Amino acid sequence: MATGYNGKILRVNLSTGQTSIEQFDDAWYRTYLGGWGLIGYILLTEVPPACDPLGPENKLIIANGVLTGAPFAGTGRNAVGAKSPLNDGFGAGESGGYFGAELNHAGWDGIIVEGVADHPVYLWIKDDQVEIRDASHLWGRKTADVDAAIKDEVGDKRLRTAQIGPAG
Repeated sequence: MATGYNGKILRVNLSTGQTSIEQFDDAWYRTYLGGWGLIGYILLTEVPPACDPLGPENKLIIANGVLTGAPFAGTGRNAVGAKSPLNDGFGAGESGGYFGAELNHAGWDGIIVEGVADHPVYLWIKDDQVEIRDASHLWGRKTADVDAAIKDEVGDKRLRTAQIGPAG
């Protein structure tokens, strides 16, 4: 794409264990500029207003902005959103660090997670390779332990993780 986007979003269905690619054109990216725009669009067009925020109809969306991953200070941000269980409305926040930039460098503008897995899983992404992997052995462990275990498991010490930890 001629903009700061890759032109593809990863859709992950935890209920079926399937992944797919969503593609949008330049006009769509100009209309729904950045992470919060993408989150708002998906929530308004795909999540039923009366759905349970903690139920399988809700979606968790991780979305990069136009500059995420660019070689400038402060561009390692990405937005995360869903229907909020606190107010039944739009719930979103931002995070920094390596994850957003690495997601961009792997060729993805965002991830839409839908459905519910029947056991703990994690999403492994390496460029165009995407797998939903069993995380039963990681469940309940502290974030530093999980980070180290996944790096050992895949054999890549430079791997970047985004996780919620036991409190989540």
